[in-house]
Amino acid sequence: MGNRFICMTKKEVKENGSRSKRMGRSQRKLLAEEEFLHKQALSMALHQHQLSQRFEGSMSRRIGSTSSRRRNLPDDPISNEKQAPDFLERMITKKFILIHGEGFGAWCWYKTIALLEESGLLTTALDLTGSGIDLTDTNSIATLAEYSKPLIDYLQGLPEDEKVILVGHSNGGACISYALEHFPLKISKAIFLCATMVSNGQRPFDVFAEELGSAERFMQESKFLIHGNGEDKPPTGFMFEKEQMKGLYFNQSPTKDVALAMVSMRPIPLGPIMEKVSLTPEKYGTGRRFYIQTLDDRALSPDVQEKLVRDNPPEGVFKIKGSDHSPFFSKPQSLHKILVEIAQIP
Repeated sequence: MGNRFICMTKKEVKENGSRSKRMGRSQRKLLAEEEFLHKQALSMALHQHQLSQRFEGSMSRRIGSTSSRRRNLPDDPISNEKQAPDFLERMITKKFILIHGEGFGAWCWYKTIALLEESGLLTTALDLTGSGIDLTDTNSIATLAEYSKPLIDYLQGLPEDEKVILVGHSNGGACISYALEHFPLKISKAIFLCATMVSNGQRPFDVFAEELGSAERFMQESKFLIHGNGEDKPPTGFMFEKEQMKGLYFNQSPTKDVALAMVSMRPIPLGPIMEKVSLTPEKYGTGRRFYIQTLDDRALSPDVQEKLVRDNPPEGVFKIKGSDHSPFFSKPQSLHKILVEIAQIP
């Protein structure tokens, strides 16, 4: 029992020291590149925030790669350059459209964009109406159709023979459900990331009822409501305080990503999340749906996510251990692997 004492020769000591130095340099390089990504994303978010303060009007933003520098992922065979061509040949659809959740914007996908593009895949992240640097007043967004318009416009503009893979996070799940109902032939697969995969006639808000209470009670009692048309009029949106956001969305996310979110999150329009979604077997029902569960999620608990899957069964279910409600921050490599795995399914 007790501590073990290990004897090594001088040669072994020298070789071990060399390996340690190499590992130290490799780790420092990874940390430096991660720091670079964080700084660039934070700079982008601050720039977006400044734009929102300086200009009026409406703007939709599509974001591609946030960095020309790539971080090597030796534990991920997908990032191996020699394997990439074979891997890509197995995929019919190589383009991902990333749809953020409530309060977020295209900025939140910066890690996912870098990892997917490193794998040779095409990626576009959209700002929904009133999100990111789209300067539409959130108090004016009353319907899911208005909120989802940038996504609908994008799908309408696709060539007839082109399909894409949609990824919807959180309430972005309602948006990709809406898209599936209106453009089923444009969507190869729809991936719900800890998302509101609602059934016909269900409100996206109902999915969060376990954490936030019933819609009726929330509308009457919540201290987070925004009355954009006057205190005597119905509420138009809501915005959690910083501590609530940290507890609900970012309980496992890196501190720097939480700081990025705190300067980038926007108020959430109430109309779209309170709207009952109309979905039909003939359109929505023909889509190929997949669900990714996050197992340390405080905004949408694992039990609630499991119920969504039982009530509205998708084609496949994947799980990310140790992830909060923002897996693009807390578990980016795990998320990347699952997205690519789903894309490869025939």
